[in-house]
Amino acid sequence: MRKILAISLMMYAGSSWAFKDCSECPEMVEIPSGSFLMGSVSLHQREHSNEKPRHNNEKPQHLVHVRGFAMGKYAVTQAQWFALMGNNPSKNKGDLLPVENISWDDAQLFVQKLSQVTEKKYRLPSESEWEYAAKAGTTSDFFWGSDEKLAYDYAWYSENSNGKTQAVGQKKPNPFGLYDMVGNVYQWIQDCWNVEYVSAPDDGKAWETGECSLRVLRGGSWNLSPQFLKTTTRFFVESEISYSFSGLRVVREE
Repeated sequence: MRKILAISLMMYAGSSWAFKDCSECPEMVEIPSGSFLMGSVSLHQREHSNEKPRHNNEKPQHLVHVRGFAMGKYAVTQAQWFALMGNNPSKNKGDLLPVENISWDDAQLFVQKLSQVTEKKYRLPSESEWEYAAKAGTTSDFFWGSDEKLAYDYAWYSENSNGKTQAVGQKKPNPFGLYDMVGNVYQWIQDCWNVEYVSAPDDGKAWETGECSLRVLRGGSWNLSPQFLKTTTRFFVESEISYSFSGLRVVREE
């Protein structure tokens, strides 16, 4: 395993400060505290709208208050994974490609080890933290607006990925300065799966009750169409299962 050198790096990324806790640690962006409406409005609220109805698992839309935190500027890369874990489970190999083919259980081991090395509290994002960071203050279907065709400028998906993952950071970021928040690889979330948002936490914390053998994935991936890149779209997989579309993005508590 390559030696990880403890360093302190600070840089300005858009409207947020970015930093690294070690030379081969993920670069982090500070996300400000705030409130937002999570999920989609009900079918009744959309009955006079031209918009397509949303999936039931995105309802009810509810207000969530989120404390400030830091989130990975990019999905964790294979080089970063190898530096910490000493292996590379990815099917499509490349240092700057996002690590994939990892389970939720694998992701937990990574954040635990990252926390030990840096002596900071790293973890997976809660589902509300992820959606808050992905929306970045926007209220449209996509963080770039409502035009699905503009996905080409912001994400890797079925129409432009050439059937595989691509190096992180090549597309345009969202307003918080986060790259590849949608597309390329799905990102594991801390929360247990719940089929709807009734009784969901409203304080930004992970939902640790429900179908906990299933864990949430967010963001869509390289093999899906643009409709799955909406910031409200949810997915789930068994916690011990890995796929070539499952990766991770880390959060550090402030």
